[in-house]
Amino acid sequence: MIANTAFEAATSCEANFDGLVGPTHHYGGHSFGNVASTGNAKLVANPREAALQGLAKMKALADMGYQQGVLPPQERPATWLMRELGYTGSDQDMIAAVGNTNPGYLSAMCSASSMWVANAATVSPSGDTLDARVHFTVANLQNKFHRAIEHRQTERTLKAIFADPRHFNVHAALPMMAALGDEGAANHTRFCSDYAGQGVEFFVYGKQHWGGRVEPQRFPARHTLEASQAVARLHGLRDTHTVFAQQNPAVIDAGVFHNDVIAVGNQNVLFCHDEAFLNAPQVYAELNRKFGAGFELIEVPSSAVSVADAVKSYLFNSQLLAKANGKQRLLVPEECANTPAVWAYLQHLVHDNRAIDELLVFNLKQSMQNGGGPACLRLRVALNQAELAAVNPAVWMNDTLYAALTQWVQKHYRDRLHENDLIDPALLTEVRTALDELTQILQLGAIYPFQRQGRDD
Repeated sequence: MIANTAFEAATSCEANFDGLVGPTHHYGGHSFGNVASTGNAKLVANPREAALQGLAKMKALADMGYQQGVLPPQERPATWLMRELGYTGSDQDMIAAVGNTNPGYLSAMCSASSMWVANAATVSPSGDTLDARVHFTVANLQNKFHRAIEHRQTERTLKAIFADPRHFNVHAALPMMAALGDEGAANHTRFCSDYAGQGVEFFVYGKQHWGGRVEPQRFPARHTLEASQAVARLHGLRDTHTVFAQQNPAVIDAGVFHNDVIAVGNQNVLFCHDEAFLNAPQVYAELNRKFGAGFELIEVPSSAVSVADAVKSYLFNSQLLAKANGKQRLLVPEECANTPAVWAYLQHLVHDNRAIDELLVFNLKQSMQNGGGPACLRLRVALNQAELAAVNPAVWMNDTLYAALTQWVQKHYRDRLHENDLIDPALLTEVRTALDELTQILQLGAIYPFQRQGRDD
């Protein structure tokens, strides 16, 4: 395990687990409501560059002293799903049958969308839960076909990394139905004074399935209040330290498909757009009351940054990172620097004596063009020292792992992939060879369907 050098005296930390971009990364345009995803459909992708860009971000945070972990990609093409849907023959036969009749169907079954692990699960640290364990509820992602097929693998992966039942409880996804649409941590954040202590968990939903009165009209509200309430119950959260808020339907219709495209929080800070929430004054008042003294709201006015510029730049799909001086770094994609209004606002922000006093800018173009920024790529897990020691140590980023994964990517990943290439029978062999090697590097055991044939555990 790497040392948390920036906070050596701390008894706890917030670890970031980033999703490693998979070998089938391509631009399929599957995510209706995600403007970048649909707008860049059919472009040629570079899986190798995408994976290396993500690894560079992980390594940079580890070098700054943050606890940084790696979450592996999922097996694609999803041949196990083809067989469940009635296709027969060899895996290559099924891929050909799907690809020759419906290339878009094959594209969805090859999506590398699991790299956006902010949608992998919702996480509640032990300081918040009644049984004092870290709880994970895998997101069902039922609104989109290409993501709804992820949850079983996500559960296996999380159980391989957070295996000790004394410290961790990984819950299966909620039932796969519209009333319980759950998009995971992309619609959840946590405020706290100490990562190991009691915090306030903030759940944001798109609509209330039963009894709701307001919802978006153009794009779907993927996450329901009922799903968030179920997760809070499963995790044993206290009502006195839990807040539920509805996302503004107008911003969903403007392309803000998850809350992490319009707001981000960490420790005592909420950084958000002034159009982020329905009934925002009441939301802020409840957060202030339940958090107590010291809660800080940084609300970006529409007059400074429009919702359109926020979506274009992914200003809020950023990472707030605690610093030893009590301030916070904001990690943003390069697109923020290339959007004049956003960059002007950020320059003002870091010199305004507020909680955010430093900017980190990263090139994540391959992910951004598919609709996911820095915040999409990471799952946050607050851990105390005992819990840190119980995590599978092979997934922590350090010099050795970075070198191994960089070499692995360069060996196995293509530098060009278009939707039309997914039917290539060689791709399946390439992917499985790569993933088999990856499970050995990360010491995960047999987690993939092709490794587990005949097993149902």
